[in-house]
Amino acid sequence: MHKAINYLCASAMLLFAAGALYAQSKQQPLTIAKQGSFMIGGSVITEQGSFDLNNALKPQGQTFHGDHAYVFYQIPVKAHKLPLVFLHGAGQSKKTWESTPDGRDGFQHIFLRKGFSVYLLDQPRRGDAGRSTASVAITPTPDEQFWFTQFRIGNYPDYFPDVQFPRDSVSLEQFFRQMTPNTGAFDGAIVADACSEIFNKIGNGILVTHSQGGGPGWLTAIRNDKVKAVVAYEPYSGFVFPENELPQPIKSTGLFGELKGIGIPMNDFLKLTKIPIVVYYGDNIAKEPTLTWNKDHWRSGLEMARIWAATINKHGGNATVVHLPEIGIYGNTHFLFSDLNNMEVADLLSKWLKEKGLDK
Repeated sequence: MHKAINYLCASAMLLFAAGALYAQSKQQPLTIAKQGSFMIGGSVITEQGSFDLNNALKPQGQTFHGDHAYVFYQIPVKAHKLPLVFLHGAGQSKKTWESTPDGRDGFQHIFLRKGFSVYLLDQPRRGDAGRSTASVAITPTPDEQFWFTQFRIGNYPDYFPDVQFPRDSVSLEQFFRQMTPNTGAFDGAIVADACSEIFNKIGNGILVTHSQGGGPGWLTAIRNDKVKAVVAYEPYSGFVFPENELPQPIKSTGLFGELKGIGIPMNDFLKLTKIPIVVYYGDNIAKEPTLTWNKDHWRSGLEMARIWAATINKHGGNATVVHLPEIGIYGNTHFLFSDLNNMEVADLLSKWLKEKGLDK
């Protein structure tokens, strides 16, 4: 009976995906006014000495440019005033926001069709921005079943009964293959520096982050007043608080242990109260402490996000945390924006942007 139910659910998901792909194929052509790419931010290492043309492989007198971000952008015809700048999460790249694992439009194309310019970035030391000033050993350690579980697709090998992730093997393989390693240690400050430089280059815009990108996202908004709003999908680490208002760590059976806030000067924290912020979380997150470690990990993240938003609002800010099951949207994984219902998730964000006057 259990296998039969799983088969019916999988079949229904495949039909849903096929219908979505068919609907997309009937859309009008998307017209792009301009697109391109650039590197931004980073640092330069210079080796002492003089460059010797006859010994050109020696480092003396030579330079090494690294720790920059890579940015690919597209600007539609008659674009809204504020572009969307997309920052990925851990183990990911700009691919996060492109086509979904089962081939549907990701947020890149969905929001282009909604009239927004989109800037997709690979953070320093990741993807197309892989030139790192810090060395690291990259070991091919099998870990994909962990990530399947950590990202709440299910408890491997089982999918969650209501999950909004396609259950065919091709989509799962595509999902696994989009993961990419750090080419140097993750450094939130370096990521925030590069993100801030993007806004210096393009002007005012809206920052959209995912997961590990949440922490650098807050730092970017603190450093640069050209960030006019922040949208965060399932941030976990990096929540910043006034130094004298740090909450108690939240204990969890998640594999990364208890979750702590980060103290920063009050003057910096207050900059987050000047812009609208919205944070979204998906489904299959525990309501109470549990030994099911993936659900408990994200329980602590959701709980910390609510404490954080309440602290911002206490100081006059405008932060909202939305847990999708509480508003009747079920089954979303850690990758809400590429799930089977990502159009519904995108429409929710569109409504928020309109409410805040950010879609002019």
